[in-house]
Amino acid sequence: MSITRSGKGYPTFALLATVMLLASCGPNAGPTITGEPPGMRRLSEEQYANIVEDIFGAGITTAGQSDPLPRTDGLLAVGALSAHITPSGFEHYYNLALNVAAQVVSPVHRGDLVPCTPESPTAADDACAEAFLARAGRLLYRRPLTTQELAASISAANDAASATGDFYAGAAISLAAMMTTPQFLFIIDTVEPDADGVRLSAFSKAARLSFLLWNSTPDDMLLRAAESGELDTEEGFLRQVDRMFASPRLYVGVRSFFTDMLIFEKFETLEKDPTIYPAFNQRVAEDAREQALLTITDHLLTQSNDYRDLFTTRKTFVSPALARVYQIPNSRPNGGWSEYEFAEGDPRAGIMTQIAFTSLHSHPGRSSPTLRGKALRETLLCQKVPDPPDNVDFTLFNDPDAPNKTARARLKAHSVAPSCAGCHKITDPIGLGLEIFDGAGALRTTENDVLIDTNGFIDGIPFAGPAELGAVVSDNDAATSCVVERLTAYAMARPLSRGDREFVDYLEESFADDDYQFADLLRRLALSDALYAVSEPAEALVVADAQN
Repeated sequence: MSITRSGKGYPTFALLATVMLLASCGPNAGPTITGEPPGMRRLSEEQYANIVEDIFGAGITTAGQSDPLPRTDGLLAVGALSAHITPSGFEHYYNLALNVAAQVVSPVHRGDLVPCTPESPTAADDACAEAFLARAGRLLYRRPLTTQELAASISAANDAASATGDFYAGAAISLAAMMTTPQFLFIIDTVEPDADGVRLSAFSKAARLSFLLWNSTPDDMLLRAAESGELDTEEGFLRQVDRMFASPRLYVGVRSFFTDMLIFEKFETLEKDPTIYPAFNQRVAEDAREQALLTITDHLLTQSNDYRDLFTTRKTFVSPALARVYQIPNSRPNGGWSEYEFAEGDPRAGIMTQIAFTSLHSHPGRSSPTLRGKALRETLLCQKVPDPPDNVDFTLFNDPDAPNKTARARLKAHSVAPSCAGCHKITDPIGLGLEIFDGAGALRTTENDVLIDTNGFIDGIPFAGPAELGAVVSDNDAATSCVVERLTAYAMARPLSRGDREFVDYLEESFADDDYQFADLLRRLALSDALYAVSEPAEALVVADAQN
């Protein structure tokens, strides 16, 4: 582990080897699509934090929660298209921006982050303010500032410096103002005339590429490629994609996609009853999330393994906190992560058997075959499970004195009730295969002194236990179709339409031809024409050239 970001390590040697293999594959435009009109989508908290770190460095911290993004079509990235900022949300962003700006110009950081020294630290300085704000603003807005924008920012900095008698205070106030504008808080598609109508501007194209691969703002090199016209050439565009794939930030981008796809924001509110699950705490929850992401990125990027094998792999990583719940030896009792492989015959095989999945899709005080089966269908197979009716009677299931001792026996009441049977028949036979894991994800063999039966079936295919369930999911075409559809919608940050079907079919076929290599799928999508396709905008959304 040679490069770190936010405490996470990324193995650069393996990543570079992967990029060398991918570089042999040139651009492949794939089927063309009409695209949707240009839009604007709000930054997520993670994107905001990534941008601050990428522009100003890891020493600048962000904290607090903004208005939540609505999950739409299975993704927060799609919900961002319809997200707004409430008055309380704006207050959060304003206070956060002031805090970030104060850190940037503080005596600790100003030597590295402010590219000039004012003639007097107690007075306004046009030249130094311009040098600082033009550089920061270009990265924040993901394009150069217009003449008017830069002049207004310098004026605001000078007015504040004169009022406070502090150049750096003035610079911070102006920087904070930039960070509360729509130009920063929203990723805004801009278009320009094209022979066939309109196309994304080079800067919007750079942003779409950067948020897909890195989940962050374009860096200086990508912005320069947009400014120079390099992104409008096949050779130049390919060169930038190769460079971005070689960056450790690619791990950040892939982690972000799977964090969204697997609804890991639920970890922020995950709670377990401490009297029932005393070993489960906040550290376990955080490490469970991290274990899943480490397993995924190692499997898909570092090892370049088949995506389908995520559902059967026994190789993972464990921390001391997780080792206690898994009841396995820990090679690093003083902290840190270590590689671990569950033995053949162990019921833990695949990401569905990890604590991240089994604990997240359980109740605070008990497991839930229904929640687990629903999560598998919706998050991993992209199959919508209908919401339960409002008048569901949970009495028989929740009664601790009921004669039925296992979840399997108790769920029979719902499987025969007409209003419940439709949903439970497509969720419970799956989730019951994971009942060997309790509500905190720990292994057990009995429930109320009755041996747990982990036989089940999915879409008519039987399995015996969690490992066989993983194998059945691995062989299910819906698993690979789902990740393709989710990644495409994530990249486009909008719901997929009927007009996208040919392109999605192309990606699914290519994914199979590439032996289900996720990096190949990601690269093919990044290089496609469809990702950057845009149709004529509504008149109100036409944006003039940012240089005017």
